Amino acid sequence: MARLKKRSILLAGHATSVALEPAFWAALEDLASDRGLSLSALVTEIDLARGDQGLASSCRLAVLDHLIAQQRP
Repeated sequence: MARLKKRSILLAGHATSVALEPAFWAALEDLASDRGLSLSALVTEIDLARGDQGLASSCRLAVLDHLIAQQRP
C-alpha cells in the first residue's frame, strides 16, 4: 500500500493539512485541471460540500465520483 503524502491546502484563508495516497493527489490534480481550477479551489469546493465527512475521505470520493461519471455514456 502506498504511503500517505501530506499536503498543506489553503481553505477559506486558513491552512490545513490533508493526507492522501499519491495516486489520489494525482487524480485530484487531473480533475482540477479538467475543470480549470487550482488544486486548492477544487479542495475548497469539496470541503464546502462534505458535511460531517472527513476531508480526506471526501477527496477520495470526489475522485471516485469523477471516474464513475467518465464511464457513463
